[in-house]
Amino acid sequence: MNKKVNTLLFVLGATLVNMFLMVGLFLALFAVYGIFAAARVSPAIHTGVIIVLFTASILGTYFLYHKLVALMSRKMDFEKYFHPIFRSKKK
Repeated sequence: MNKKVNTLLFVLGATLVNMFLMVGLFLALFAVYGIFAAARVSPAIHTGVIIVLFTASILGTYFLYHKLVALMSRKMDFEKYFHPIFRSKKK
């Protein structure tokens, strides 16, 4: 496979991993909320809490994904296997 195919497969795989991380983190946070706090919070606040949990799962996913890509970049040379997505402007 060439660098462009590797890049396409990496982007598709990274997108799937990112989505699974976000859904998993949201479900985990929602489960913790349901176990510990749902009975003590009034029903009017549940929607706001779900929005906060969703936002927290997005931020947590960004942090985890960033750490995962940083770990991968230390293990392998991205320039050797992947085509650059954004090219620098020629002067």
